[in-house]
Amino acid sequence: MRQRHDAGSMIAAIDHLDQDLDVARAVLDTEIAGLRALSAGLDGGFARAVALLAATTGRVVVSGMGKSGHIARKLAATFASTGTPALFVHPAEASHGDLGMIVAGDAVLALSNSGETAELADLIEHTRRFGVPLVAITGRADSTLAEAADALLLLPRAREACPLGLAPTTSTTMQLALGDALAVALLTRRGFGAADFADFHPGGRLGARLRRVRELMHVGEQMPLAPPGLTMDAALLRMTEKRFGCLGIVADGRLVGMLTDGDLRRAMGPDLLTRRADEIMTRGPRTIGPDALAAEALRLMNDGTRPITALFVVDAAGAPLGVLHIHDLLRAGLA
Repeated sequence: MRQRHDAGSMIAAIDHLDQDLDVARAVLDTEIAGLRALSAGLDGGFARAVALLAATTGRVVVSGMGKSGHIARKLAATFASTGTPALFVHPAEASHGDLGMIVAGDAVLALSNSGETAELADLIEHTRRFGVPLVAITGRADSTLAEAADALLLLPRAREACPLGLAPTTSTTMQLALGDALAVALLTRRGFGAADFADFHPGGRLGARLRRVRELMHVGEQMPLAPPGLTMDAALLRMTEKRFGCLGIVADGRLVGMLTDGDLRRAMGPDLLTRRADEIMTRGPRTIGPDALAAEALRLMNDGTRPITALFVVDAAGAPLGVLHIHDLLRAGLA
């Protein structure tokens, strides 16, 4: 009996799995169709919205109620992290004093699928009264929000993924995607680059990947450097003293080679200690500039068929400025 029960449960579980996957694919297909319709329908309203937000000298105030409010919060965070100062204002709280957060120089981005959200009424009136630019994301061109807006981003008619056609699903996905498109368009206009992104994302692994080499490198007396004519007995002592597993060979102020543990093993022989460093060193070693991202340093260390554990940091003329070890990247949380 037990075996029959287990077999029946397994068959039921498989049936449910198939059904769940069918529902999931139907939801995704429905929302994808909405996004395709949104992309196909983009017009001059999008360009007007970007121009208006780009000209804003203050902040972009993003607002919405219910599910649109959750999307608005996310969009405010995306704007702020990509170079467009922004904040979220709850429309109901706006009617009880938070309208004071919206001042001359700001712009408002309001989200409402129906365009008739009652809680947005005071916010809309405030923008008209004080000449604050208003960008609307809505699904109805004849709505109160759409008619009040300075720039209208109209969502196409698209079926909600909910089988009842009631729960905001496709509509909120389109709101989110359209807001992301605005943020990226503004980012591109401003020439916002990786260095700017690093300023706003100092924490976590992403922050580590965006740190500069100069922030992590060892400088001055910490660098393991030697002249080309140094004999290997002295070179080994210097490598051991500095503990980087390498030695930079410098001639006329430029890094001309690098001596590593691998070079020593390949040159092993009875005369090793009497040979010169420049006879054994690797010429033209991989190097990196001080303003490169730490992620680029990690890529260079792992590049090619022979990974390395240390990189010398040089200036434009090839003069050594510092040294970076894989352990520095590990401590920074990069690798």
